[in-house]
Formats: sequence, C-alpha cells, structure tokens
Amino acid sequence: MKSIFDNSTRASLIERINTLNESSTAKWGKMNIYQMLKHCTVYEEMMLGRNRYKRAFLGRLFGKIALKEFTQDESPIKKNVPTLSELKVKVTHGEVANERKKWISLLEEYPDAPCTDIVHSFFGKLTREQIGTLVYKHTDHHLRQFNS
Repeated sequence: MKSIFDNSTRASLIERINTLNESSTAKWGKMNIYQMLKHCTVYEEMMLGRNRYKRAFLGRLFGKIALKEFTQDESPIKKNVPTLSELKVKVTHGEVANERKKWISLLEEYPDAPCTDIVHSFFGKLTREQIGTLVYKHTDHHLRQFNS
C-alpha cells in the first residue's frame, strides 16, 4: 500500500504538485486550483496534529467502517466524495504558488512527524499506517482531480 511515509512515493507526489499552476482546472468538483491547494494544506495540518476538529456525528456512527473501505486496498478515492465542512475553503482567490509551496513543505514533514494521537474528524483515531495511506490517497485524489 502506498504511503506518504515512503520517500519515493512522497517525491513522486511533490513532483506532480509542482506541475500545478494558476491555469490548472478541475476535471470534477467545485473547487478551483487555489481552493484545492488551500484545502490540502488545511488537511495536512489536521493529519500532522496541528489542528483538531470536533468529531462529526456521522463519523462517530460510520467512521470506522468508512476508514476500512478507504484503506483496504490501492483503489483511489472516488470522485465527488463529500468534503468535511471544516475542510471546505470559501475563499476563492489567493496566491497559488505560495499555497503550493506550503503544501509541499507540510508533506515533507511526514518522515519526522510522530503522527501519534491523531484524531480525524470523520474517521476517528488513526494509526501511523492509516495516516500514511490516507494522506497518500487524499493527495493523489486531488492531483488526479486537477489532471496532474
């Protein structure tokens, strides 16, 4: 299973992120390039334990079942999977290059990040292995969304 903790996998994702620019457009979904980049930086901050959010009610009911589905195999995240409200970006414009750089910087922190005591607002408490898989899949999902 691919993981953000694998150096070559992370390098490949960063290479793909570096292809994104102001004119990148989505193949699906409602976000523009800036919103996607900002969404991903907010997501990384949650997965690195910098931001904590209240558990979603539906997550308490179905989070572990959904987590198993998301991490059971190499299949990519499906198109148009709903975004958690706290990870939605309402600002529509910003500096794409700066947000791309911030996202890459956050991804580069994973090898040294303890990734303990991480509680996803939908899935709940995560293991390091689950974090590695989810971060890889989330990153890949949005790069595929923007044709990268």
